[in-house]
Amino acid sequence: MRMLEEILHFNEQFVAEKKYEEFTTTKFPNKKMVILTCMDTRLVELLPRALNIRNGDVKIVKNAGALIMHPFGSIMRSLLVAVYQLQAEEVAIIGHYDCGMSGMKPDIVIEEMKKRGVSDDMLNTLNYSGIDVQEWLHGFDNVKDSVAHSVEIVKNHPLMPKDVPVHGLVIDPATGRLDSVIDGYEK
Repeated sequence: MRMLEEILHFNEQFVAEKKYEEFTTTKFPNKKMVILTCMDTRLVELLPRALNIRNGDVKIVKNAGALIMHPFGSIMRSLLVAVYQLQAEEVAIIGHYDCGMSGMKPDIVIEEMKKRGVSDDMLNTLNYSGIDVQEWLHGFDNVKDSVAHSVEIVKNHPLMPKDVPVHGLVIDPATGRLDSVIDGYEK
């Protein structure tokens, strides 16, 4: 069975057996927080358990590396929507040790792209159009510095209310231990 077929088959049973009922909540986070974290598979269940959050407690936004690459990109928009429309009163940026974005080499990714059909012409067109593909694919060298940088973007964003605490943390994907990088309550 292919992955999509497997998912749809399981989902049909999930709905028929009303297993969704235990997850019923509202769109507003109980703990009034929005978290930006990494999409790493090790964090899917570990992060919520390590933070004592359950379904409905927080809004979670995920991307590769918990990075905010552009102050007016989709990640920042999601954080602003959580604050202005979904009653989030605090923001937490949570990176993790041993992240795939740490020390990521754009050249390796670009070579993989080429193997899968992306041409040099396409890459040149993007570069000539003002998109620095190398920079766009660049990760970070130090997760704590990266988290601090994302916190600063959020905290100093012209549309983010100044009374919203923005915290920065790093989680160990093996143990769930949290290290505080920035305490958003301290001004």
